[in-house]
Amino acid sequence: MTTQASQRGRSQGKSSAGTPPGSRPPGGEATAEAAPRGRPRSERAHKAILDAAAELLLARGLSAVSMDAVAERAGVSKATIYRWWPTKETLALDALYSEWDAGRPHPRDTGSLRSDLLALLRPWASLASSRPYGRVIAALLTEAQTDSVFAAEYRQRVVEPRRDQARAIFRRAIERGEIPGDTKIEVALDLLYGPLYHRLLHGHAPLNDRFTQDVIDMALNGIRPAPDHAPTPDR
Repeated sequence: MTTQASQRGRSQGKSSAGTPPGSRPPGGEATAEAAPRGRPRSERAHKAILDAAAELLLARGLSAVSMDAVAERAGVSKATIYRWWPTKETLALDALYSEWDAGRPHPRDTGSLRSDLLALLRPWASLASSRPYGRVIAALLTEAQTDSVFAAEYRQRVVEPRRDQARAIFRRAIERGEIPGDTKIEVALDLLYGPLYHRLLHGHAPLNDRFTQDVIDMALNGIRPAPDHAPTPDR
């Protein structure tokens, strides 16, 4: 009996010792000391690289940014950067996405198409004009014109998230009967975002709150004309 008990004890001890910290024993719960503390090292490095790339891009522009400069600023090796991003363009795209995604509004349903669009576009215009994002976008668009794979990723990361939000707003307006059911939503989105990007890229006039409101009002005047602007039937 003593021998069998000892063998069982040694067997249980071996099983416990062989369980790596943080793993869950079969049929049991992970121990309290297994809980991770702080961010994983790779996550900290990933964020440091994105932050460094964003600062350099906004300060110098894409053409003047090198992987060496990003590595030095982030305190990592170039090999670490290339593990996640094969080119500085893909790194720039991720850096821009991270900055803009953090500031992306999640507006509530106000019950009005105009108010919903103001809640969506005003914060974006304010963010886009707060720093020299125009030259970063211009450099990414240049790369997208010559690289179809990069172009698809650019549209997925930068263009579509905001268009998706606006599509939902227009669909709600159609369901409320606020605009016609056959409204060409994709054209409406271009009418709204086109002028905003035009000012962001060309810089010929400010991209500000007043302009954003004017764009929305002029676009909506075409999408849902006021009664006194409705065409007179032919007699």
